[in-house]
Amino acid sequence: MEIRYAVNPHDFKQYSTEKIRQEFLISDLFTPGKIKMVYSHEDRIIVGGVCPLEPISLEAGKEIGAEYFLARREMGIINIGGKGKVTTEDGEYILEKKDGLYIGKGIRKVEFSSVDNNNPAKFYFNSGPAHKTYPTEKIEISKVMANRLGTPEKGNVRTIYKYIHPDGVKSCQLVMGMTVLEPNSLWNTMPCHTHERRMEVYLYWEMGADDVVFHLMGEPTETRHVVVRNEEAVISPSWSIHSGVGTKNYTFIWGMVGENQLFDDMDHVPMQELR
Repeated sequence: MEIRYAVNPHDFKQYSTEKIRQEFLISDLFTPGKIKMVYSHEDRIIVGGVCPLEPISLEAGKEIGAEYFLARREMGIINIGGKGKVTTEDGEYILEKKDGLYIGKGIRKVEFSSVDNNNPAKFYFNSGPAHKTYPTEKIEISKVMANRLGTPEKGNVRTIYKYIHPDGVKSCQLVMGMTVLEPNSLWNTMPCHTHERRMEVYLYWEMGADDVVFHLMGEPTETRHVVVRNEEAVISPSWSIHSGVGTKNYTFIWGMVGENQLFDDMDHVPMQELR
């Protein structure tokens, strides 16, 4: 498990392009047969990806100092690959592409596998600390609450799917969902915002080999960008904006951990104040 430490916004202003990528960009999440995890000290979220060819179990590791991974944690999973299976002591859960799964605190066994190794699953997960237990629950994309936002004139027509949130699948701290941009739409989350009470991670996907997203981050008056490619994630501290524009439409998964779970608890940034 890789460790990433929290970053002071005043220090961030001095970072080079390479330093920004080193601290905030997460690549190689879906190497076949492997599991990758990054432990961020931003609200102690763990971001992970696994592309199983044989069953792979989720292990605790010394980094979290617990007997098993979910001893003091919860997690949300979204499958972005072929059909896969997640097995816990509660049962087996088959996840089609874009299906999700919430697993609560106290579950000891979490095992990932693919149904077809010629088209393996790609399980993306976020995990945060938890002090209360909620039941494991499968989340079918066809049943997820969806909100359509944006206009063609602004180039940001998109549908937001809320997987784990107070009005849907319940959790202790974690909020997680997915945003799908329509063809000819390029912008997400603009006008932008921060939320001082929560950090956030974006995973960008459904992008071609020659496509990129320019992910904007930093304090509103000191913005920087990261060039992101398919199936790469970006860590966004609570003091940072998190927005992006692509060379074509794309999809991204968002996950938040922090003080509260209120989706609308945002500090909106007027466009005139961006620098």
